[in-house]
Amino acid sequence: MALEKKQKEEVIEKFKTHKKDTGSSQVQVALITERINGLTEHFKVHKKDRHSRQGLLKLVNKRRRLLDYLKKEDKAEYDNIIKKLELRK
Repeated sequence: MALEKKQKEEVIEKFKTHKKDTGSSQVQVALITERINGLTEHFKVHKKDRHSRQGLLKLVNKRRRLLDYLKKEDKAEYDNIIKKLELRK
């Protein structure tokens, strides 16, 4: 369920903080969110795919840790990315 190169570039372009940014917390959260959304669609068809579900849970936990870090370091940017990605918190 990896992202296609074009899709990944679009997400990076939208969330980067400077010209060569590919690994900031904001970009990582956005990429993980795209993967989570893709897996969610996958599970609508393949309800019994337990191995992929385990990967989904790992991605959700990783995104949560990155968001916690971002909230601690830069609350304004945290609020901004939550709003852009339409996440609950």
